[in-house]
Amino acid sequence: MPFATTDDGVRLYYEEAGSGAPILFIHEFAGDHRSWAAQMRYFARRNRVIAYAARGYPPSDIPEEPERYSQARAVADALAVLDHLAIASAHIVGLSMGGFAALHFGLAHPGRARSLVVAGCGYGATPGPEREVFQTESARTAQAFLTEGMAATAARYAESPARLTFRAKDPMGYAEFAARLAAHSALGSARTMQGVQCRRPSLWDFADDFGRLKVPTLIIAGDEDTATLEPALFLKRHIATAALMVFPATGHALNLEEPDLFNAALARFHAQIEAGRWPLRA
Repeated sequence: MPFATTDDGVRLYYEEAGSGAPILFIHEFAGDHRSWAAQMRYFARRNRVIAYAARGYPPSDIPEEPERYSQARAVADALAVLDHLAIASAHIVGLSMGGFAALHFGLAHPGRARSLVVAGCGYGATPGPEREVFQTESARTAQAFLTEGMAATAARYAESPARLTFRAKDPMGYAEFAARLAAHSALGSARTMQGVQCRRPSLWDFADDFGRLKVPTLIIAGDEDTATLEPALFLKRHIATAALMVFPATGHALNLEEPDLFNAALARFHAQIEAGRWPLRA
């Protein structure tokens, strides 16, 4: 099995296929590297595609210490995968937790990102009461993984309102997603929730940094994923190279719920960038 090793000694499992301009996929909290299968198959026809399991997600290593999980560490781990594969720059694609990682990767390492796709990103990122609710819910969920077990907690997590459109549209796909989530590591899920989700900074704290970001960026949100709509507009307003796409009647797991639409959006976005035609907004 192929692994990339991070600077703190954690092994990250990855899969790759194809050749051409590289695309690195970063998964959401409830997913793993397998969540990108539809994108890997589609883009491997003309790109080098890589998906990896974040720390805490088997077959990657699961550090026990909470301090070894953070937003900054998620960015460093993505960089470690690119370094291991000797990839100078790649299109970075992230969903939800992975969308935060992609966005912060662009801020920290703009020269290593050909573009950013930030999908389903923003729950818990707005300042004020919503952020406090998110942090409280995340801490409670993390504890539940440890005390109630993975299966029971994952079953509740999979039924969040922003995932119900996925279940209604694609019962088989949703069942596969839920089964994979239930098989994740309880410890890894708890530590990720505690270190990455609960402690990640508000996007509003980075308004000035986003104003200086020049990496081409595509922001994607589902109109039924209401917690991500305001953050998506915030990012669109502050990133001069950003475009915003809203998928109709779609929830949180955009790439699973609407794989054809998601793939087409990315293909067009990447083609414009490779042709040097992506605009910079005044």
